[in-house]
Formats: sequence, structure tokens, C-alpha cells
Amino acid sequence: MSALDDLFARCRSEGRAALVGYLPAGFPSYDASVEAMVAMVEAGVDVVEIGMPYSDPLMEGPVIQAAHQASLDAGTRQADVLRAVSGHVPAVVMGYWNPVEKYGPARFAADLKAAGGAGAITPDLIPEEAAPWLAAAAEQDLAPVFLVAPSSTDERIAVVGRTNRGFVYAAAVMGVTGARTEVGAGARDLVRRTRAQTALPVAVGLGVSTGAQAAQVASFADGVVVGSALVRALDTGGVDAVRRLAAELAQGVRNAVPA
Repeated sequence: MSALDDLFARCRSEGRAALVGYLPAGFPSYDASVEAMVAMVEAGVDVVEIGMPYSDPLMEGPVIQAAHQASLDAGTRQADVLRAVSGHVPAVVMGYWNPVEKYGPARFAADLKAAGGAGAITPDLIPEEAAPWLAAAAEQDLAPVFLVAPSSTDERIAVVGRTNRGFVYAAAVMGVTGARTEVGAGARDLVRRTRAQTALPVAVGLGVSTGAQAAQVASFADGVVVGSALVRALDTGGVDAVRRLAAELAQGVRNAVPA
């Protein structure tokens, strides 16, 4: 079993969903980003999702876009992302395909594995176009994670379900990332449809920003992914704000009543 398999199995045995926390490497500085990741874990985050800064992050909303640009302006590169992975178990990288392709899929997979990473989420890559990455990930026993969305057909979900390892990332809403006052109404149905096509855990992201929302999603999903709210907390309140929000989210996940 992989680190992600073990993690989701442990959370399942505890009767709860896993909490996945996203922060980009190098924002607002490399040291601060790593300190914030450590604080998230200490406060109850189960999986660290480390963002690879990219100049054109199409899926991201303004908060994460600005963090990506600030990180790039500070000189963050792929080597820094991989360095940030070390010490966080399990950790996955969230990265757009172009930087990985330029780095070299086989080299990236080997370096990610050497750093202790469990896998990578590639939001702009689909399984049918991912042969080099799938081969490299398999060689290094890494989890390739692709996304499904409310617009995904059952056939598309089935393809993702049999290609992914670790878990399936279910985007709760159509559109870019960002904290929202309500979680997408289609999230529960998307989880149901995805579970019909795969035995993998299903983690829901895009929109969760409070402990109450985390509890809502955790009542029907296997994982809760939080990104923009944590990035905003780091930007406006520093590491202490990240720690407080992570603790609130972790409490929400643990207080959830299964639907």
C-alpha cells in the first residue's frame, strides 16, 4: 500500500474524511511556506498538497494566482518545490503539466520520489494524453491524480477512476478555485457518481473555507481539499492564521456526521 492508501485507510478506520491542505511552495518566502505547511500538519491536516508555482495557472482563482506570481518573482523553481516536499508525509505536488514536461517526466518522478512525495495532481492533463507521466509515476510507485467535475460524463469518470491512484480529486464546482460562501450543490452527486465508477477514495475541493463547510463535505466525501482559504490566511495573518484555520477545518472534519 502507498502512503496515500494508508492515510485514507486510517481516516476511514477513524470514521472520518481526510483533510488535504494546499499551499504553494515559496509563498510568501520559501521558509515561510515550509513553516506554514508544518503548522497545518500540527493542527490536523492529513495530506499536504504543495503547489508548484506557474505563470499561467488556469484553474486557479485570484488568491492562488497572486501567490503563484509572488513565489515566481521570489525565484521559486521546481527544485524548491521538491525540497519543500521533504518531511511532509504524505505529500502530493499540485502542478500544471508544462513545467513537469520541461523538467522531464521521468526525472521529475524520480526526484519527487526521492524527496518522499506520494504523488502529483495535474489539473490540466487528461489520462489519454498522460502516457509519459503515467509510465514515470508507475516506475517510481507514485500516485497520478486526475480530476473529475460536475460536467464529467460517467465514461470520463470511469477513465479517471481506473487511471488514478491514491484518490480521485472531485472539483465541486465549475470554474476556478476560490473560497466560497457555499460548497457547490453538485458536489454530493459528483461523489456518488464517482463512487459508482471506482473504489478509490473521493476528495472534494474548490470552495471549502470554514470548519462548517469542511464538516458538510466530510459528511459525504472521503476527503476535503482546502486551498484558497489557507493561502489567504497565510497572506493576511501569517503562519499563526494558517494554524488557526487548519485547526478549525480539522475539527470540522472530525465532527462531521456521515450522511
